[in-house]
Amino acid sequence: MRPTYPSPGSVAMAVSLLTLIGSTAMAREPEEAAKALVVTTGIADVRLESFDRLMTKFLTENKLPGASLAVARNGRLIYARGFGLSDVEAKTPVQPDSLFRIASISKPITAAAVIQLVERGKLKLDDHLVDLLDVRHKGKPVPPGDPRLKDVTVRHLLQHRGGWDRDKSFDPMFRSVMFAKELGTEPPATSWQVITAMWSRPLDFAPGERYSYCNYGYCLLGRIIEKVSGLPYEAYVRKEILEPLGIDSMRIGKTLIEDRAPGEVRYVVGAKGRKKQGPAVLGPSLGEPIAMPYGGWYLEAMDAHGAWLASASDLVRFAAAFDAPRLGTLLNESSVRTMFARPEGSAGHKADGTPTSTYYACGWHVRDKQPGDGMNTWHTGSLDGATCLLVRRHDGLSWAVLFNSDSGSNGKSAAATIDPLIHQAANAVKEWPNKDMFERIQTRLTISP
Repeated sequence: MRPTYPSPGSVAMAVSLLTLIGSTAMAREPEEAAKALVVTTGIADVRLESFDRLMTKFLTENKLPGASLAVARNGRLIYARGFGLSDVEAKTPVQPDSLFRIASISKPITAAAVIQLVERGKLKLDDHLVDLLDVRHKGKPVPPGDPRLKDVTVRHLLQHRGGWDRDKSFDPMFRSVMFAKELGTEPPATSWQVITAMWSRPLDFAPGERYSYCNYGYCLLGRIIEKVSGLPYEAYVRKEILEPLGIDSMRIGKTLIEDRAPGEVRYVVGAKGRKKQGPAVLGPSLGEPIAMPYGGWYLEAMDAHGAWLASASDLVRFAAAFDAPRLGTLLNESSVRTMFARPEGSAGHKADGTPTSTYYACGWHVRDKQPGDGMNTWHTGSLDGATCLLVRRHDGLSWAVLFNSDSGSNGKSAAATIDPLIHQAANAVKEWPNKDMFERIQTRLTISP
């Protein structure tokens, strides 16, 4: 049996009928008057007012243009609201179903697809990278540039233990022009061209030796999904991961501003001193200064590690799917345990062999709780002009908060700064709604004039 979810499209349509454009979160203190400039959309619920207060205050104090927050409890979407402006120039508000770049929150989605293929017997976690991908340039095989490449496994890639360290060398996913020139093609380099250029380069450490966060490893996983499934990466994820959850609005984003998806926000580089422009990596303005979010790097090549667009509601529906694996929506219970399992060696243990309090599993950061209390899992995402956070808490709560700017006036990541504050807002709730957001919308529609 699989749980049924309303399609995000139907939720969006209903929410739009109830949008409180121009309203603010309910103010109860004098200083709340200063937050009246933060436009708030979606359904207000007095029981969840702590989230409203947090978001309006946070945007005001950090001078952020816009954000969206969604919360699920025990698998039910109970809160979804937009705050501030989706497009500062056009003065349009963020809606509860607005799409944002989710950057590295793409990784849990890719990991779910990989684990699903393992569950279906089409792939093994200990399969070797070199046996799965055939890398060629101009029709000829590209020889590995490091004999240790033969030791890299799917599990290593999922857990960021493949052998690449961007702090020692560089992040391949942001070398679009350099790689294209090396291969004699027009910039920007595609995901396959990045792999082709990297295949002959040495590793930074022995595969499995340690953890080092690696976007490139998830680029490789995207191509493995394509090879094993026979479908393009995006098509497989939409069909096998998102569609069963009733999610139909998520898609791979585009680099250029003129290619924005319907309902997608507009991105603004945040803090003073942050690089707001860089040389364009594509198009007629190649090499000329351009706004970083719209040509400073090539989003399409980042598909499996950082290019998805999603609403906050989309993400909490995805996150909540792992809370009830017995229903078989995406993965069975054994596969979910595998997804969150502690990696071996130094990636999950201290030098004396004792377990670390936090570790990176397969696509998720994990913090162990006390026995019987479960665990917290999460992922953040950040690109120029966007930052976000997805959390699965041990008590059945999940939330996603998305921003269309990377940092606030303090120069710090908006997602990292708001993280502990959302926990506080959740802890302040005394009574939780017992109906899914869709049910609440339907009820509201039947009684509203």
